Amino acid sequence: MKLFTLFVFLLCLLRGSAQNNDSLFVRNIYDQALENGKAYENLRSLCKDIGARITGSAEAEMAVKWGEKLLNSYGFDKVYLQEIKVPHWERGTKEAAWIENENGEVFKLNILALGGSVGTNGLIEGDIIEVKNVEELKKLNPENVKNKIVFLSEAFNQKHINTFSAYGGCYPLRGDGANEASKLGAKAIVIRSLATPTDNHPHTGVTRFKEGVKKIPAAAMSTSNADKLSQWLKQGKVTLKMEMDCKIFPDVTSYNVIAEITGKDDKIITIGGHLDSWDAGEGAHDDGAGVVHSIEALRILKTLNYQPNHTIRCVLFMNEENGNFGGKSYASIAKEKKEKHICAIESDRGGFLPIGFDVVKSKDHLKMVEKHKKLLSDYDLLKFKNGHGGVDIGPLLDYYPDMVQLGMAINSQAYFNYHHSEADVFEAVNKRELELGAAAMATMTYLMDQSIK
Repeated sequence: MKLFTLFVFLLCLLRGSAQNNDSLFVRNIYDQALENGKAYENLRSLCKDIGARITGSAEAEMAVKWGEKLLNSYGFDKVYLQEIKVPHWERGTKEAAWIENENGEVFKLNILALGGSVGTNGLIEGDIIEVKNVEELKKLNPENVKNKIVFLSEAFNQKHINTFSAYGGCYPLRGDGANEASKLGAKAIVIRSLATPTDNHPHTGVTRFKEGVKKIPAAAMSTSNADKLSQWLKQGKVTLKMEMDCKIFPDVTSYNVIAEITGKDDKIITIGGHLDSWDAGEGAHDDGAGVVHSIEALRILKTLNYQPNHTIRCVLFMNEENGNFGGKSYASIAKEKKEKHICAIESDRGGFLPIGFDVVKSKDHLKMVEKHKKLLSDYDLLKFKNGHGGVDIGPLLDYYPDMVQLGMAINSQAYFNYHHSEADVFEAVNKRELELGAAAMATMTYLMDQSIK
């Protein structure tokens, strides 16, 4: 009995020592991020020296060179490019649009073409038919839609506390609206921007056409413009005049940019964000912040001379926005190489204050993360639940269904003020919140490396 009591006592000491070591190491991570952090300057450089980075553009190509050079400067064990094929769509000259009512009043709209849209081949004109959402659109008689311009007007549900829930509810407007309108014979489609506030910034994003469905011009207007158009339609007939010059080109070669700290075994933990962005704004929150969070996490661990149990791989994914070919290619190449992927962590929700982590699917994985709640609560990381990991890392689950996946959760209230719009610029990111995000990313990477065997 005495030997057993001694064994239990020693085990408790070891556990206490491990927890203390974790606490000290995490404190060092936060000190490094907040006192000697590189994330803010790296984000400034990506946004200002490179700019917006839509796949297929010169800026996207320069962003690959930027990422490779920066990762090499930190002396990681490996830095390399992973070749992929990506779509090439260009907006062309600035869009123009006006509405005109029965009284002859004309109002100029602020619009952005949706990614994947075709151009108008000059100025087009058509009567507008307002429909709330895609489900209502599907119920319409094609005779009532033919040769008209469909206006999808559903606004964010402001009752959602998490604004990503409001975004999810409205996503079909942008993702599926053009496809469904085309099937009914519409000439074009315009949607209310997927955004929380009422303002004058249109928000772009990808739209999809299924094979065999005719591509039609598709655009988003600002939320304030959408309100005005709805008001005019209540008073009578409204026509819309629109010109867009966007074009679809053949796929081009691009790259995921990758850096590694080699582990003691051949298992892999992936951390990352996406290097591409839409061409409006500078892609600061979406997803320049996630890119620098991930780079900074790896840099901090190296600076602290951390020797990981598993290889920690930072991936700057290309083409999340309009195809996710970076994430899909990364996963399929991993399977071809018979790599052993055990965990992936993504940051793609902006550079705002981190509040916790979502854990994909498994309740057992969530319990493993929750074991660290006491430690993480000291850094105001309080929210842990089953939820979304990330678009880029998601395809890994097709080949590694038992791996752990996490998405860094942020305070979402302001995110959709900026998302996919001209307002998403470097100046919209708070330096300290960005640094706290980098520290949270590094901390969770460390804890998963320690926890997963």
